[in-house]
Amino acid sequence: MRFMILVKANADTEAGILPDDALFAEMAAYHEELAKAGALLDASGLQPSSAGWRICYADGKRTVVDGPFTECRELIAGYTVIQARSREEALEWTRRFPAPMGQGVTAEIEVRPLYDVDDLAAGRPSAARLRALDLQ
Repeated sequence: MRFMILVKANADTEAGILPDDALFAEMAAYHEELAKAGALLDASGLQPSSAGWRICYADGKRTVVDGPFTECRELIAGYTVIQARSREEALEWTRRFPAPMGQGVTAEIEVRPLYDVDDLAAGRPSAARLRALDLQ
């Protein structure tokens, strides 16, 4: 099972303020542990929403909306994708996730299981096309 750990943004991450070296080292150590256990699939920080955009779909049209986006609570500052044998194993890994904004700073991570191609495409002709992409 794959899980995505989402690090919620705050005013500092939206301002482009990078973590201090102590937090960077703590995150590196955590991700090294995941890698040694064969659980790490991907991880990265995201640039502030001012560098991004959204595509809004309405009435059969697409509209581009450039960042920044105002509600920090709804934004993501970074992510880690892990592989675990169960929800419980993933929960244990996420309990060890370093405080993403540093010790003593209020922060939040969200963890969500990812769908596998078979979960989404069972019995659909397009499933073979998605499997051929080998995205898992």
